[in-house]
Amino acid sequence: MNTNLQQAIQRQRGILKGWLAASLTTLADACRDDWPARDQLETLLREGMIELPYCKYLYVLDHQARQITANISRGDLLEEHFGRDRSDRPYLAEALAGSRFSLSESYISRNAKRPSLTAIQRITHADGSLLGYLGADFDLRELPATQALYARPDQWMQMRGDPAIRAGLFHQERANSPMDEHIDEVLALLVELMTVHGVYHGKLHFSSSRATLWMLDDPYSYRIHGFNDLSDPNLCLAYPRHPYPDKAIVPAEAIPKIFHCFRDLRFMDETLYLRSGSLNLFNGLVGLNFSCDGSHYMPWDEFLEKNLGFWLGSNTPTCA
Repeated sequence: MNTNLQQAIQRQRGILKGWLAASLTTLADACRDDWPARDQLETLLREGMIELPYCKYLYVLDHQARQITANISRGDLLEEHFGRDRSDRPYLAEALAGSRFSLSESYISRNAKRPSLTAIQRITHADGSLLGYLGADFDLRELPATQALYARPDQWMQMRGDPAIRAGLFHQERANSPMDEHIDEVLALLVELMTVHGVYHGKLHFSSSRATLWMLDDPYSYRIHGFNDLSDPNLCLAYPRHPYPDKAIVPAEAIPKIFHCFRDLRFMDETLYLRSGSLNLFNGLVGLNFSCDGSHYMPWDEFLEKNLGFWLGSNTPTCA
């Protein structure tokens, strides 16, 4: 996981901890006063749900992490959880190690199979000795939407593919596809669609002679075109003219150069060659997938700085 993504997640976890710590501390102190009477504890948990509007379940565990209340939900008491041993659950690890308050990493819940979080607050005697634990489960789907949109860093990313494909790399050889036979015409058509007809993301699958296109006027759907479509310039008539987007990171004049590089990578070697290439005008990323099944994602300008020697050179990994 890259640093930017980790920081975005930690910021959100910090917000959640700020919301939860004070409420759970107050509720845990109240539980101490009624310990270990089940009826009184469950009454307190029902009242506690009012202070925790995004909580899915509340429950109390003894000092061995065995449940001494039912699960309290916004509807009914879930009696089947009474007596449950939670000591082996990962979200209790910090609490069992002595942490006064902990918020688990996200996990997939056993029952609902949904991303969840659990907060654990220690319940102690006045002298600080351990009585048990207060647990609060949260469904990530039900938490308030405070997350800032994660911004992907503008840096080259390499990803490994299928080891079986990599192992057999030198036992294969590129076979000419229909798109290969007419690659100049197909690339010219894609340049036209992206500069004049509102295509903001295009992916060319050279080996299977198809393209996948995303449109400015209909960004939630994509169009798939086979070779018969891509070899016919009349395809442009099916896409209305659209001014080149002002927010595009990639200059319009760079698009033909990028696609020309796709052509070079497709034919650079009979064993190691480009299987598919994509371009997104708004994040400026070029995506590449090679015959070894390694994938690369890199900023458009960095991509144009590379030459065939870079991709074939022995001093630089060719496929991630």
